[in-house]
Amino acid sequence: MMYDVFLFDLDDTLLEFNTSEQNAFRNAFTEAGLTEGLDTYRAEYRAISKVLWRQLEEGTTTMEELNVSRFRQLFEAFNIGLDPVSFSDTYLTLLGKEAHLIDGVIEMLDRLGDVKLAIVTNGFIKAQIARVACSALNNRFETIVSSDEAGYQKPRPEIFEEALSRLGVTDKSRVLMTGDSLTSDIRGGCNYGIDTCWYNPNGLENTTDNTPTYEISNWEEFMVREKTIH
Repeated sequence: MMYDVFLFDLDDTLLEFNTSEQNAFRNAFTEAGLTEGLDTYRAEYRAISKVLWRQLEEGTTTMEELNVSRFRQLFEAFNIGLDPVSFSDTYLTLLGKEAHLIDGVIEMLDRLGDVKLAIVTNGFIKAQIARVACSALNNRFETIVSSDEAGYQKPRPEIFEEALSRLGVTDKSRVLMTGDSLTSDIRGGCNYGIDTCWYNPNGLENTTDNTPTYEISNWEEFMVREKTIH
């Protein structure tokens, strides 16, 4: 199978997310004048956020609700007197300054050469555009399709349809979706009828019913496989 259209997830696929989140979280609380207990707050925040992002994939919450609810729930849990709306805005601004490339990404993109490239992300467009712009990923992608902008989230097929529409592509057989999440990237690609590549650097077991076309553990493997798929 030959591809000349490549869709990529962003977080924990092209950019490492944990460091970005940790730095933005700490800096947002520091700006608010709170510097104690941040490890405890972040552990609770991650637990809350995990539930909300899963609900987003399942279609039981929206990006707008998630954006505020994660901090509202956190502040209520610890009786913190901050406004979750303004705090979330500060957090996303600070997150937009954090871009930590995963090893091998730029070399992989260079090897792809003259192809169509797009990012399809469930992250917030404000932060994602800023993070790409301040990294070596800048100007490498024709478009960034974010769920809050598109109105649909992965694994909904509509967000992939939006990406192909922006790229001017109608032939799904030309397209490969690559990402780290079986439940959003791989399931979404399968739902839409395009081939998928699971980026699985931690060697996780696939316990879902989502079967990727390919599986890689690092971007060197993708570059080797690229000889046969591109």
